[in-house]
Amino acid sequence: MNRRNLIRALTGIAALLLAAALVWLGAPAAPIVIDPASRPAVHEGSTIERGRYLAVQGNCMGCHTARGGTPFAGGRAVPTPFGTVYGSNLTPGTSGLANWNADDFWRALHHGQSRDGRWLNPAFPINNTTQIAREDSDALFAYFRSLPPVDAPVPPHELRWPYNTQFALRVWRILYFDEADPVAAGRDATASGDLRRGAYLVNGLGHCSACHVPRNALGGNGDMLDLSGGPIPLQNWYAPSLLDPAQGGVQDWDLEDIVALLQTGKAPGAITTGPMADVVQHSTQHWTAADLRAVATYLKQLPRSATPRRPTHKAPETRALSAGARHYEQHCAQCHGAQGEGVGLYPSLAGNRTVLMGSPANLLQTTLNGGFGPSTAGHPRPFGMPPFVLELNDQDLADLLTFVRTQWGHQASPVSALDVQQLRGSAAR
Repeated sequence: MNRRNLIRALTGIAALLLAAALVWLGAPAAPIVIDPASRPAVHEGSTIERGRYLAVQGNCMGCHTARGGTPFAGGRAVPTPFGTVYGSNLTPGTSGLANWNADDFWRALHHGQSRDGRWLNPAFPINNTTQIAREDSDALFAYFRSLPPVDAPVPPHELRWPYNTQFALRVWRILYFDEADPVAAGRDATASGDLRRGAYLVNGLGHCSACHVPRNALGGNGDMLDLSGGPIPLQNWYAPSLLDPAQGGVQDWDLEDIVALLQTGKAPGAITTGPMADVVQHSTQHWTAADLRAVATYLKQLPRSATPRRPTHKAPETRALSAGARHYEQHCAQCHGAQGEGVGLYPSLAGNRTVLMGSPANLLQTTLNGGFGPSTAGHPRPFGMPPFVLELNDQDLADLLTFVRTQWGHQASPVSALDVQQLRGSAAR
């Protein structure tokens, strides 16, 4: 065979292999067969009440309840960079779990595959739900099956091509999905050791990495359980690194303070706002003291990984500092103090982690839309900060934030009007 024919033959073989790969990646998958040995014996732990508690731990209602709709009946629009997905119906209605069994539900949680073989969109945190033990999966299913059935159809996802194809989902799974060891998950579900139990909750039902994992352009990461922080897509908030004590890390905190923050939304020198306030409001404040302490133990021992230092930034303009000082005196000093020291129950801004983070996103969001902590049993009437979205324009906000980030010994980067405009414009409204 001459060289030209050899090249043609090899090209043809390569084309056939590529075509076969494309067909395999895009073809509907057969439902994964569930090993009967994985089914736990029915016992006291797999009760409806336990399933209710697990649903609260996972904050399942947050994505599976439309605004103003019936709890768990689905239809909640969840915007993503690739289009909008809609939370599924978890009630036993015909558009929900009516025809599902416990094996089907386990297949969805553990393998990320629907009852009919379709791969689930990773907006559903499959890298976290795969960590959940079969026993907990069955308890959740029992609880959802006990709910009043709702038959309202859920809108189909509105995703752009090719993200709306099984081909894209299969590629995503190959790159970023790792199934957990069900034996290990079963062991950790009822583990008595705080550290092991905390890891199970943080990585599984708590799905902390769903927000705190940095994501690339495909919405993935080499380690989907990473907690090193990153922007929350289309929400305009930044999930701080839980590995960096200068951001969201609690390695230097007392256990009691970590528990207090998760239980009440408030701890010495810290309050929860934004997406984390919703987590406290609807989920963690209802956890048992033992589970909160386990999570606190796990978060406290996370390895320290300081955020890389950014290049030295230029000094803020005199005009920006002068204008920012005026805005601070007019709008902020009464509650936060002339030197950012905080007044009464209002927090200090001097040395505040939110003020000093590399990304000004959370500081801007709080200034724009107000700072409101969750109302919890332990802190039923939290003080709030009024929004300034109608009082300050982009330049005003840039000057104010630049002033706060560069005073009282602060050396954070200045904020420009363009920064403010970009952060405003990328939010999902």
